[in-house]
This record gives sequence, C-alpha cells and structure tokens, in this order.
Amino acid sequence: MDWQELEVFQTLAHELHFGRTAERLHLSRARVSQVVQTLERRIGAPLFDRTSRRVALTPIGRQLLEDLTPHQFGIMQAFARAADAARGISGTLTVGFSSPMAGERVMGIAAMFRTAHPDCEVAIREVPLTDRYSSLRGGELDLALVEFPVCEPDLVTGPAIFCDPRVLAVSSAHPLAGRGTVRAEDLSGETIHVIAGLPGYFLDDLIPAHTSCRRPIQTTTSWQELLTLVAAGQGVTVCAEQGARYYPRPTLVYLPFTDAPPLTYGLVWPVTAATAMVRAFTQAAIELSAGIATPRPVPDHPVAE
Repeated sequence: MDWQELEVFQTLAHELHFGRTAERLHLSRARVSQVVQTLERRIGAPLFDRTSRRVALTPIGRQLLEDLTPHQFGIMQAFARAADAARGISGTLTVGFSSPMAGERVMGIAAMFRTAHPDCEVAIREVPLTDRYSSLRGGELDLALVEFPVCEPDLVTGPAIFCDPRVLAVSSAHPLAGRGTVRAEDLSGETIHVIAGLPGYFLDDLIPAHTSCRRPIQTTTSWQELLTLVAAGQGVTVCAEQGARYYPRPTLVYLPFTDAPPLTYGLVWPVTAATAMVRAFTQAAIELSAGIATPRPVPDHPVAE
C-alpha cells in the first residue's frame, strides 16, 4: 500500500462519499475510484459497498480501518514532531491567567496544543492581580490570557479569546441590590473598589463613564478583601459576570450593566518573545475559540501596540 492509497482509503472511509473525498484530497473522482479499485485488487476483496445512493464500508473495510488507525496516528505524530523540531516548537511553554474563567480556557487550549505538539509541555501559572505584566517582562511567563485593554509598548496583544458581561457587585443591603440591572449613572457618588496597580487606561475602560459621576476610587491588594469590603457596604466594584459563579456570597449581588460592553479577554506576550511555540499556542487558542470571539491575525513579527 502506498501513501496515496492509505490517504484515499481513510478519507473515503470517513466521508463515505467519492465526491467529497476527491475535493478534500484535490483529486478527480475517477482517480479516487481507480485508487480504491487497485487497493481492493491487492486485498482480494471489496472494501466498500457502493451504489448510486450510498457508500458503506464492508466488514473487511471496517477491520482494515480499525487496524490502520493507530499506525496512521503514529506516523502523523512522527511527522509532527519532526516539523515542530524544525520550527523550534519543543520544550515548556509557561502560560498565565488572570481570572478563573481565563484559567479554564487556558487549560482547554493547553490540552489542544499538547495534542498537536506532543514534544511540548504547558505550565500554567496565575498572574499576580496587582501587577499583570511583571511576570511577562521578567520571563517567568511566555504569554498570558488577561483582561483587555493592554496598551504597553513592550507587549504584543494577540486575539480576543472570550468575552464576559460587565457587572456591578454590591452588598445585598445596598439600595441597588433589588434592581435587576444597573446603568453607568448609578455609579454617581459611589466608592468604587479596585485592585491596586491597574493602569489608568485600564481603569478608564473598566468603569463605565458618565458625565454626572463622581467616582471615588479605593484600592486593595486582595480580591477576597475587596469583596469583603463590598459585602460590608463600604463601596461597590465593577467586574466580570464570572464573579457570580466563582465568588458567590449570600451578602453580595451581581447586577448586569445595560449600557456597558462586556469585558474582553485575550492573549498578550512580550515583543521579544514571539517564538514559534507562542505562535502555535495562539493558533490553538484561535481554533478553539472559533465562534466565541472574532480573532485578529497573529502577527508574523512582533509589533508593539
């Protein structure tokens, strides 16, 4: 059996349609039929039952497919390892995350990445809330999945991976707690708690603006302390809806904004660290998030934004 016979047989066994098999392999239908007939003569028995309406594997064809599949996978893995080595895709990639949902998404991307690149390992680390970018700049992380926007001249922002609705967390005793939703103007006069160390441009994007708002800002270094202050009625905080899932408290209420867009999470890496592994992980993230977010092209060369 030559390589084309193997490829035609396995593709037709999955498609069960000569036309689609020909399209996938960029062959003519006549060539597909010819290859199958040659293979069946070599085997000495039909591999497919075919009529004008359907194509189906014969028992011998099914057995051949089952026997070939693990060997085919091994061959493809061998080629993948060789290609990865040529492109420098091997070793350990360290990926950060800044929130529980981002952590779950990183785990999913990492699983897909490891399957495609078996000689790679992925180490997952939490990003320090008070300094989201120091681990990237210091080399402890190769890339991270964090909240956007990221406007740092030495960092590259990749594709958006997912979005999460923006909400206002308040004490269950707060006057707004009985409302189903809130608007930006409801922040007027409220003390807003945030994590310390967030860049000014990030705060401007995080907290919905309103011309009549006077918004005193209080900072803290711990997310649990921040939630405790909010639950105690000492202010409010703007966050992602995932907070209601991962940090539920009987004394907290999470209220969606009706006039603020969702928070966006995406990949970011240092300008000097756009390696083949980083690009391969980013491509896996794009493929996994298809239909969830509209990805931007991965830069061929590091470009600061």
